Amino acid sequence: MPASGVSAADVAARLSAVGLPARVEERDRYTSVEAEVPELLSADLWREVLEVVAEADRFGLLATSLNGRALWAVVHKVVPTTGDVRGPSHRR
Repeated sequence: MPASGVSAADVAARLSAVGLPARVEERDRYTSVEAEVPELLSADLWREVLEVVAEADRFGLLATSLNGRALWAVVHKVVPTTGDVRGPSHRR
């Protein structure tokens, strides 16, 4: 989990709660969250949305003339902190 302790599910739920239904996609090292952003979005709603995605590890806005605007956020998955993280081929 990121340093903030937020999960991708939290980000998606909070975006949905402010009116931006979000999609969650699992990857090997991170989980991504995406939401379509309507053209008309009040300044107050933008502030709320930015507060939500600012808790993720990375976030951004992709805007194209073909697909409109999509907000994205990435939350890194937990890295194991116990055991031999160097792998089985490491010898002492």
